[in-house]
Amino acid sequence: MIKALSKLDVITLFVEDLPASRAFYTEVFGLEVIYEDDASAVVKMSNLIINLLRVSNAPTLIEPVPVAAPGGSRALLTIEVDDAEAVCAELAAHGVKLLNGPVDRPWGRRTAAFADPAGNTWEIAQVLS
Repeated sequence: MIKALSKLDVITLFVEDLPASRAFYTEVFGLEVIYEDDASAVVKMSNLIINLLRVSNAPTLIEPVPVAAPGGSRALLTIEVDDAEAVCAELAAHGVKLLNGPVDRPWGRRTAAFADPAGNTWEIAQVLS
């Protein structure tokens, strides 16, 4: 194991509509924008930074691999919550449509999934006792 690879610091999400994605993360997640320019908006969670980057600026970061086309999920980002039902109600109040859930999973979590405006898939997960 490479010990230097033990802390996730930044997730960069490629987005087509930067204003809509920025609004989603500030209004639904309640995150603060800590940096922005014409190409990106960077928001901060308590332990993680999310860089919302315009798709047109993404190739230089990942070349020679192409940026995936919209429409398919390539990752699931999970946030642990205390009460999945309450968080689902808050998401609905913000106009967020659930992809699935909440549902009790065999691995001991109650989960629900939703997507941001760019199609990045998020999941909330409540640990069941």
